Amino acid sequence: MARLIFAALTLGPLAAHAFCGFYVAGAGAELFNNATQVVLMREGTRTVLSMENSYQGPPEDFAMVVPVPVVLMKEQVKTLPKDVFRRIDTLSAPRLVEYWEVDPCYVEPVITSFDEGGSERSRKGGGKPGGAAVKVEAQFEVGEYEIVILSAKDALALAQWLGQNKYKIPKGAAPLLRPYVQAGMKFFVAKVNAKKVTFENGKATLSPLRFHYDSEKFELPVRLGLINAKDKQDLIVQVLARNQRYEVANLPNVTIPTNIDLAPSAKSEFPYFYVSLFDRTLAKNPNAVVTEYAWQASSCDPCPTTPLSPQDFATLGADVLPTKVEEDDKWKPERQFVLTRLHARYDKTSLAEDLVFRAAKPIVGGREFLSDGKALEQGARAAAFNNFQARYAIRYAWQGSVQCKSPVYGRWGGPWAGVAAGGSKTASDTAFVARDPAKVDALAESPIAELAVKGVKPKAGEAFRAGAKPKAP
Repeated sequence: MARLIFAALTLGPLAAHAFCGFYVAGAGAELFNNATQVVLMREGTRTVLSMENSYQGPPEDFAMVVPVPVVLMKEQVKTLPKDVFRRIDTLSAPRLVEYWEVDPCYVEPVITSFDEGGSERSRKGGGKPGGAAVKVEAQFEVGEYEIVILSAKDALALAQWLGQNKYKIPKGAAPLLRPYVQAGMKFFVAKVNAKKVTFENGKATLSPLRFHYDSEKFELPVRLGLINAKDKQDLIVQVLARNQRYEVANLPNVTIPTNIDLAPSAKSEFPYFYVSLFDRTLAKNPNAVVTEYAWQASSCDPCPTTPLSPQDFATLGADVLPTKVEEDDKWKPERQFVLTRLHARYDKTSLAEDLVFRAAKPIVGGREFLSDGKALEQGARAAAFNNFQARYAIRYAWQGSVQCKSPVYGRWGGPWAGVAAGGSKTASDTAFVARDPAKVDALAESPIAELAVKGVKPKAGEAFRAGAKPKAP
């Protein structure tokens, strides 16, 4: 399943976002997953899974099938407003910021330093017979969804049940269903009445769904989503957990290179630069899952949108966690939610198993922080708390006169007088961006050690950033 949004982007017809299940359609229709957004909340053995789906195909009834570890009842399933998905994606997306050099003669005031860190009841039965090997465990309605929870003793029987209920299994689905059947998983089948949704150009965005369950395992069944994939899929998983970052346990993990200065032209090409950076990172770290964000969800710096509120946490599942969320939790470090953004890109040949998650130690990076008092920190490093983000900057060198004897260069802040701030920009929907590997070399001004990128030289008038200081008049 995946998550993305925002920016002026070019849509590619073969790109797709990953889905943790697959679509089955009536009347033999062929459906392709277009975009799925997912947020996972985890505490103890409780997992809350929230997802927003869209599909591309004819405006006919369809259903999505998602493996789940237990039988879900109606009180465990609900629909959600869409706004929170937009904000959580924008909050964690890779961002471009702009900085203007402070007057080299400005004298900063002395301040005290501080350390870092601071309505229908559930019922049994129903449905058309599929043989004793398939059982309808529960059946109910939520919003525009007609939901059936199935158990099956073999994949073929499950395929037969769906066929007998007028759903055509996508070609090649049965072998992928078999491991879930053998593991005793149940199947969450959410059928949608197309008359209750709005279609535009053959696409529909449905009400987001949320369901929760208890399981010792914390994993996401993404392989089935490949059934609906035309080409490579982008998978973005957002994980919310109290004071805890997550990573994958069964694939390599890598953090995206961050704190890279870009040429001014990147302001209009940022999504293309980021796609290039991401692809280069995966080329060096095959099959890796990339961490793009790990930060307290109630704060941000810079903030492309408002941070999440206690009500947002409740919407995404905190209302059913073992420990309830209190209004003053944001003032208690041990009770604060960490938002982790994990990004992978794969196709049918490169993903052999579902994603399994594990707790990970805190990291920092991507901040306007001098790691040694002189150089801006780059990459990620271990810390006592989570403050890591994919952040990139355009820096405008001081252009005014220098009247003092001891100018101090390399201090950055907001725009000069008379210059309008552009605000931070985010790179979202990157699965749909034209991919050009050369964008990294063309736009990166500072070196990228992880990728052996040297960086381009500053333009004339900015030479002091490379060490040559302009003389005072």
